[in-house]
Amino acid sequence: MFNNELVIDGRKFRSRLMVGTGKFSNSDTMAKAIEASGAEIVTVAMRRVDINNPADDILKHIKPDKYLLLPNTSGARDAEEAVRLARIARAAGCEPWIKLEVTPDPYYLLPDPIETFKAAEILVKEGFKVLPYINADPVLCKRLEEIGTVTVMPLGAPIGSNKGIKTTDNLRIIIEQAKIPVVVDAGIGAPSHAALAIEMGADSVLVNTAIATARNPVRMAEAFRLGVDAAVAARDAGMPGQRDKAEASSPLTGFLRN
Repeated sequence: MFNNELVIDGRKFRSRLMVGTGKFSNSDTMAKAIEASGAEIVTVAMRRVDINNPADDILKHIKPDKYLLLPNTSGARDAEEAVRLARIARAAGCEPWIKLEVTPDPYYLLPDPIETFKAAEILVKEGFKVLPYINADPVLCKRLEEIGTVTVMPLGAPIGSNKGIKTTDNLRIIIEQAKIPVVVDAGIGAPSHAALAIEMGADSVLVNTAIATARNPVRMAEAFRLGVDAAVAARDAGMPGQRDKAEASSPLTGFLRN
């Protein structure tokens, strides 16, 4: 039977939806949206917060007894910058969980596989639980798993594009091969996109832009919660396989011919 809980490195989470904190019009809306999403893992860019200040406008809404604060290295252009941001987060008292992002191109924000791998090697050796944002590359995913990252986070489409799951074929391979959780990150623009990722077999999804920039972010966060929950329930129920030929739901063999 499908396990409804998300388990990362032995830690259990009831929700399979992760959310971000960027692009919200104000912190009050952000807090209400996070609550409505039901998420327990909330990621925040190290470059956007004063991690040493509990009264920071973002951090004051993310209570450590309720959420896992997942610092990310957004803005890092190479492994050195990413490692430095991760170390700053841990030195400030954050748990040693880090969402690793290395995006040297500010236009498309596509992850650099070489620098990401280099940073992951260093951070894993230093005891971090690394969740790397990467292209949907099955080979890279296996290499990251082998060095000890606790998840892989392949993209569905470029960050903030809202285009949905454009890497379906590679994601299926990644999901089939992975022995660690697969979190589809980036490009998810609608609850149906998130549901598709979970139905495909992904363990979790991370959503930010689609919620934060919606006309009603709180309502959209609730919609994503419902979409993910529906997909989780469908997997638990056991979705039937697809077929090429039609099959009548109410066979009437002989009824009209007798």
